[in-house]
Amino acid sequence: MTTPATTPATGSAPAAPGAAHRLRNGELRRMVADQLAHDPTAALTPGTIANQLGGKSSGAVGNALATLEARGEAERVGTNPVTYRATDKTADAAKTATVTPRTTTAPAPSAQAPAAPPAAPALVTGPVRRPNGQMYHPRKLSGLSDVTALRRLREAGVSALMYGPPGTGKTSVVEAAFDDLVTIQGDSDTVTDDFVGSYSQTPDGRYEFAYGPLVTAMREGRALFIDDATLIPPTVLAVVYPAMDGRRQILIKTHKNEVVDAAPGFYVVAGHNPGVHGAVLTDALSSRFAAHIHVSTDYDLATQLKIDPKAVRVARNLAARQKKGEIGWAPQLRELIDFNRIADALSTVDAAGNLIGIAPEEDQEVVSEVVRNVFGATVAPLSLGPQF
Repeated sequence: MTTPATTPATGSAPAAPGAAHRLRNGELRRMVADQLAHDPTAALTPGTIANQLGGKSSGAVGNALATLEARGEAERVGTNPVTYRATDKTADAAKTATVTPRTTTAPAPSAQAPAAPPAAPALVTGPVRRPNGQMYHPRKLSGLSDVTALRRLREAGVSALMYGPPGTGKTSVVEAAFDDLVTIQGDSDTVTDDFVGSYSQTPDGRYEFAYGPLVTAMREGRALFIDDATLIPPTVLAVVYPAMDGRRQILIKTHKNEVVDAAPGFYVVAGHNPGVHGAVLTDALSSRFAAHIHVSTDYDLATQLKIDPKAVRVARNLAARQKKGEIGWAPQLRELIDFNRIADALSTVDAAGNLIGIAPEEDQEVVSEVVRNVFGATVAPLSLGPQF
């Protein structure tokens, strides 16, 4: 009789065909909270909880505990070893926790009920609250709201690349669509460790491996948003590719060559700002995203948000010139919202002058002409004057 091989990720034997199904999104986190809530005074290690859950990966349990801690639903009480204890919020986090019994064999084909098709994501038509509390007003995409369309793409396993000028609302729609979102903010200094994690020193001088957002999203079956993905060096961004293709796993070379598998629900969406200095959309990156979705400013929404009509008129004029190739910049929704804030704090004329000041140097002459035609010839960029 041969001994089953172990998997690098967990050190346990692979499940036999027909073994228990994968956990739903967030289910492991609820199960971990349930274990803490059973004895609120006990300080438990990730390994202890993993054993109590029937041999779950201690690494995955550790990630769930870290998430609970960040939400105030658990507290770290020890570092050598690392232990956690319940807080007054843990019981609420565990209310829906269930432990699915493991099975060793699959039911006989004749007794097995046909699997029900997954339910399509519910239609979303009204405003959706983002994590920062702001309301997002959905826009049309393929006859649906953009929130609904993105959720359907996730259900179908179709990764999406959101592209368009900065400030058009790419981050807003992604945050509205996915309430389990994990975000990586990309730039030219982003390194592989920012995705997978790295070792950090504990107060007692030991080193522990802290898993990164990519690992968290994979293990918990969450959506991963790579913002400004095309600013990240291609060699670094390549760490995500094995998780997105048929392999759906990554190898953490810096942590004992640990293999991390993607749980059901894991999904990748990225943001790209064409024309921004340093943003490079490589063929390798482009091919990983089957859906490329252009995001532009909805000037009708700007009007609904009670942006100064003159500012909206300036933005529409400049956007039309940008489309013709006359200039490379036009105010987007972010700049228009800032316009109102500056107008409230200073004056409308000052806010109009700021539109000239924030325009790229090569476009300022045209922007200045359009702004002054609408707001008056005396409008000038904000600048300090004589001593007050």
